[in-house]
Amino acid sequence: MFIIRSVENSDLDELMELSKLANFINLPSNLEMLKEKIASSQKSFKNPSSDLWKNNYFFVLEDLDKKKIAGVSMIHAQHGTREEPHFYLAVGKEKKYSKTLRQGHIHGTLTLGFDQDGPTEIGGLVLHPQYRGKKLGKQLSLVRFLYLAIHPENFKDTIHAELLPPFDSNGNSPLWEAIGRRFLNMDYQEADDLSRTNKEFILDLFPREKIYETLLPMDARNAIGKVGKTTIPVKKMLEKIGFKYTEEIDPFDGGPHYRAKLDKITTVENMFQGEIVSSENFSPTNASHVILSLPCEEGKFLATQININLKDNKIIPERDLEIGFKTSGVFI
Repeated sequence: MFIIRSVENSDLDELMELSKLANFINLPSNLEMLKEKIASSQKSFKNPSSDLWKNNYFFVLEDLDKKKIAGVSMIHAQHGTREEPHFYLAVGKEKKYSKTLRQGHIHGTLTLGFDQDGPTEIGGLVLHPQYRGKKLGKQLSLVRFLYLAIHPENFKDTIHAELLPPFDSNGNSPLWEAIGRRFLNMDYQEADDLSRTNKEFILDLFPREKIYETLLPMDARNAIGKVGKTTIPVKKMLEKIGFKYTEEIDPFDGGPHYRAKLDKITTVENMFQGEIVSSENFSPTNASHVILSLPCEEGKFLATQININLKDNKIIPERDLEIGFKTSGVFI
C-alpha cells in the first residue's frame, strides 16, 4: 500500500540516497540543500507566505509495506521573480528572401528571454528505479493537481512545467555543447549546479541576439523542444489534461516548457468533494480509481490512491477510512 504525504524531517537520509540516483536540480545531492527544501516545504504547508516565491511544496510517495520512499514530486508556488528571473529561449522563425536570387529561407531562431513575475511550477518528479513501470509516477504527478485544486488561492493562475530533453550516451546535452559551453566555458552539470543558487551569469554571458538554428550542429537542432524517451509519458499526460507547448525551451538543454491555466486543467476541473461513509456497500462494479485526500495533522498533507463509489456526494471506499470526513479527490 502506498500513501502520498508532505515531506518530514525523518525522510532526509532516504531522500539523500534517492538524490544520488536522480541528480535532478530539484532534488540536489547536497545534505544542507535538502534540509532547506524540507524546512521550506513544512513552512509552506503549515503557513504559506503571501510572497508566493517563498512557498515550496514537497510530496513524498511512501511504500508502507516496505517503509520506503518510492518517489517525490514538488510544487513551486512562483517560478520567476525580480531577484531570480525565469530564463528561457524563445523558439521562433525568421523569413529571409532575396529578390535578386529569387529565393528565400525560413530560419529557426532562439532568443533569450526572462520572466520576473512567473507562474506556479510543477516539477521535481523523481521515482526510485525499483518502482518504475508500476504507474506510480502518475500518482506523484496528479497529487499536485489535487493540492492545487484544493488550495487555488495559494498559487498563480498559470501552471508551468519543464520537461527533460534527450541526452547523449554520456549524459551530455547536445544543445549545451553547441551554445552554452561556447559562452560560459563550463560543463553542463557545472552550470546546472551553479544555477541552483545564482542565475545572474545567464543574463550576463548568454547572447541577447537571435541564435540561428542553421548555425548549430544537427544533433543540437534535433534536441530543441524534444523530450527524452523516459519523459514521453509525462508529456502525453500533460497534453491530455490541457497543457500546451509554449514555444519556449530551457536555455541550457533545450527541454520544452509546457503551460496551462489552473482552472482549465482537466484534473482540476473534475475534482470532486464528498463525505466518506462506510465501506460496507462498496461495489467493484463501475468503481472509480482516484487519489483521495485523507485526514491528517494540521499543516500537513496526506493522500492515497483508492477505488471508490461516488454517489450523491457520498464516498464509499473499497477499504475502511475515517467515516464522516469531508474530503476531495481527483480521478486517475
